[in-house]
Amino acid sequence: MKYGEKEIVEFDINNSEHYWPNNNEKNYKIDIELPEFMAKCPRSGYPDFATIKLEYIPNKKLIELKAIKIYINTFMYREISHENSANEIFDTLYKNLEPRWMKVTADFKPRGNVHTVIEIDSSKM
Repeated sequence: MKYGEKEIVEFDINNSEHYWPNNNEKNYKIDIELPEFMAKCPRSGYPDFATIKLEYIPNKKLIELKAIKIYINTFMYREISHENSANEIFDTLYKNLEPRWMKVTADFKPRGNVHTVIEIDSSKM
C-alpha cells in the first residue's frame, strides 16, 4: 500500500489534532469546496462523484484543511448512498466543530440521467 493510501485508510476525522482553536470572537463564514468526492454505489458498486460544499460560522473550533481533504477521500473506498454520505459528513463535522451555523451541500454528478443535490442546514434542523 502506498503512503497516501495508508494515510487515507487509517485516517480518523474525530482526532482532536484536526481541529484548531478559533481565536476570533466575531461571526465570519468559512466556505470550503471539495470537487473530487467519490464513493461507491451500495447497490451496483459503480462510482458516484460529487462536489461537497461546506459552509460554517465557527464557534470555538476550526477544521484543518488537510484533514477535511483526507476525510472526504476516505469515502472513495466505501459503499454508501448519496443521502447517507451527505448526512454522515454533516453529522461528523457538526459534532466535532460545534459551529454557530453549518451547511453541507452534496452536488452529485448525473448518472443514469439523475442529478441529486442534498443540502443539510443547521438552521433548519
